[in-house]
Amino acid sequence: MHWYHILLIVLAIVAVIIGVLYYFGRKMQLKADSQKSLIDQSKMTTSILVIDKKKMKISESNLPKIVQDQVPFYLKFRKVPLVKAKIGPKIATLLCDEKVFKELQVKKQVKVELAGMYIMSIKGQAK
Repeated sequence: MHWYHILLIVLAIVAVIIGVLYYFGRKMQLKADSQKSLIDQSKMTTSILVIDKKKMKISESNLPKIVQDQVPFYLKFRKVPLVKAKIGPKIATLLCDEKVFKELQVKKQVKVELAGMYIMSIKGQAK
């Protein structure tokens, strides 16, 4: 076999790998878009008092067992931003976006957009 036969085989393999990655990437993007639209439909603006914030593994947090079971396996050992906040009379542990986590100040009352247990964005300081 000459070197150009080997080169053609390698190029064919690379082309197949790129095609497979494109297909699965597109499929995952469509799934993420549909989930984003569901989150946008269920969001609401509320005022919370941030008690504490830290990055922890989901298994170490005090999130409900149902939430911990729904997290994909590969994310169970990754540290995620968690916020302990007082919402009305209840104290809850909430997940939040990375950039929102950096902006939140501890011991401050802020207006945020909540979608279930997920803080999507900060609307401003509550009065």
